[in-house]
Amino acid sequence: MKKKKVMVGMSGGVDSSVAAALLLDQGYEVYGVTLKLWDEPVVCEGIRTRTCCSLEDVEDARAVAFKLGIPFYVLNMKQLFEEKVVSYFADSYLAGETPNPCIACNQYVKFQTMLDKAMALGMDYIATGHYARVIYDEKTGRYNLKKAADLSKDQSYVLYMLTQGQLERLLLPLGDYTKAEIREIAMQKGLVNARKPDSQDICFVRNGSYIDFIKEYKGIDIPEGTFVDKLGNKLGKSKGIASYTIGQRKGLGINLPEPRYVIGKDPVTNTVTLGTREEGMVSGLIARDMNYIL
Repeated sequence: MKKKKVMVGMSGGVDSSVAAALLLDQGYEVYGVTLKLWDEPVVCEGIRTRTCCSLEDVEDARAVAFKLGIPFYVLNMKQLFEEKVVSYFADSYLAGETPNPCIACNQYVKFQTMLDKAMALGMDYIATGHYARVIYDEKTGRYNLKKAADLSKDQSYVLYMLTQGQLERLLLPLGDYTKAEIREIAMQKGLVNARKPDSQDICFVRNGSYIDFIKEYKGIDIPEGTFVDKLGNKLGKSKGIASYTIGQRKGLGINLPEPRYVIGKDPVTNTVTLGTREEGMVSGLIARDMNYIL
């Protein structure tokens, strides 16, 4: 019986590496692929950030592929990544929103574009190291996106945008494992990144300061703004709406007699509204970009 071919997105981290190893053990013909998304700036020697997509990560992915004995390729996705993820990220913050670049990356780069590449190369599936599960419902004839067995690591929420066509071609081999089990498998197989820390920071924001990144990327200065209360009374100066997110309490940079939370932002007036916890509670919301996985 001919083996099914699967293209595994390998970030250089332990999760995607073990995903490739598990699929190999399950009898698939596995091909490792790292997506080149962003040219990292030159940093001082010895400074390490907990991001993904660096040159070091590419080399870790390549080393794992060599260890597993599978073909390995690097696909250049920089232009698409900048257009769909980086620009969206910067513009959203400047508009007073708090974006999630990982969701945009999954939607436009890691899944649809990678799937297109895989299909063009005659592959049957794509796979990633996300902690989630894809379950086929025979009664409805549809694919359902389910939470991972390890709820503490569940990533199904960042995959909410996937379509039926994508779920049909997607393998998520880590969905039934805990993180501890994945690290144990990596150590048993002698993978170079078995003890590598999880990436936590945004991959294209190297020093952890997204505001500094936006300033440099856009070539602009972000003007100071004003803190106001719910009635519009001025409370003090702010660093501008891009520096705050709804619900934030710590790091506001203003001394007030009682704890206050960010309960509103106005990009037109560059004001940040502060209020009590109770004032921040809402009874409804306006949602957009919904996906019912139909």
